[in-house]
Amino acid sequence: MMAPLALQAERVKDLASIQGVRANQLIGYGLVVGLDGSGDQVRQTPFTQQSLTNMLSQLGITVPQGTNMQVKNVAAVMVTARLPAFARPGQTVDVVVSSMGNAKSLRGGTLLMTPLKGANGQVYAMAQGNLLVGGAGAQAGGSSVQVNQLNGGIISNGAIIERSVPTIYAQDGIINLELNTTDFGTAQNMVAALNQQFGSGIATALDGRVIQVRGPAAPDAQAAFLSQVENLQVRVAPARAKVVINARTGSVVMNRTVTIDEAAIAYGNLSVVISQESQVNQPDTPFGGGQTVVTENTQIEMRSDAGSLQRVTTSANLADVVNALNALGATPQDLLSILQNLKSAGALRADLEII
Repeated sequence: MMAPLALQAERVKDLASIQGVRANQLIGYGLVVGLDGSGDQVRQTPFTQQSLTNMLSQLGITVPQGTNMQVKNVAAVMVTARLPAFARPGQTVDVVVSSMGNAKSLRGGTLLMTPLKGANGQVYAMAQGNLLVGGAGAQAGGSSVQVNQLNGGIISNGAIIERSVPTIYAQDGIINLELNTTDFGTAQNMVAALNQQFGSGIATALDGRVIQVRGPAAPDAQAAFLSQVENLQVRVAPARAKVVINARTGSVVMNRTVTIDEAAIAYGNLSVVISQESQVNQPDTPFGGGQTVVTENTQIEMRSDAGSLQRVTTSANLADVVNALNALGATPQDLLSILQNLKSAGALRADLEII
């Protein structure tokens, strides 16, 4: 009996996050130099020339006004990064560099010193370094070939943190855990696991997403306490039945709780009949010690020619229906229409989300 429950259990750190422990987005504007003639064209991107002139003036070089600099080895870029929680000055983070002009490629370029700012306008990191571009391309005689994207790259450990952000996750020992997905069943299971492990009254569910935990008041003991909380195993409640349809790609994703109840389908020249009957299995001998059990036998019949609908008394798994439709050769668009009609008829026992 314990084995199936262990398979459904997950760690708290996989189900929830600690309120207040979060990353912050950083952004900056900079210049990439050292390109092999694949930089911005000044006529279409005047801000590149303006940025280059301002940078040279800060280095003590004066460019006469009205000078038309034809510098094809420079590109204007946007630099983004994530400032992780508990980051301290001197630590490094990765940065993503993306062209914002008409540069053909950033391959082989070097990002000049770029301040990275937060939402409040304060500088939290400085980025600089050589770009790593995963794409490749070549052109000759009017023909060109390109693999992946050439106008973006990354710099591993390319930014040095200059300012930290205070992270407050506990007040008087009270710590809030936020579930990744709102679910009252999982929240109650987590509360029960925490109270069983650390004592009654330690955890309380404020709603279906936030769980309040009373930890130690001493800051030096909170880290050890949270390490035990994060590794605690919690039984996950069954997910809400849901079908996600991507109308652009024709893909359909469903979870295991999705079912179909009493359905008969006719779409074009396609007919689907789902039937299910209950069978009673008796033991071989009257007094052999066996038990009488009832098993469900589900059958799905597919017809590709013209035919009339038949009455259906069934409850079948949607995965069987989808597999049968795919085996018959139904197009993704046909499958999308069928699922929508099943939902409208009340036969699809799931939430239908179209993206």
